[in-house]
Amino acid sequence: MQTHDELIETLMQRPGVQAEVERLEREEFALLELLLKARHEAGLSQAQVAERMGTHAPAVARLERALATGKHSPSVATLRKYARACGKNLFVDLRD
Repeated sequence: MQTHDELIETLMQRPGVQAEVERLEREEFALLELLLKARHEAGLSQAQVAERMGTHAPAVARLERALATGKHSPSVATLRKYARACGKNLFVDLRD
């Protein structure tokens, strides 16, 4: 049986895995980090963010999990609601 580190090393050798990990780290993980930071700075739970967004806690959990897995990209409207629920504003910046 492989250790965790050995498994990661094996997976990273598969075609496309390294590129996907790098993409996720650049995009979704960065966005998730910003959202979680905003929520924690506001001292809010997922349930409290959900209530302020007009939705339910499982929807916020799914949003955060989707960014962590890269399986779904939330809409700008959803990101705006999340940000406002945390007392923040959403800005989009395109860079090279």
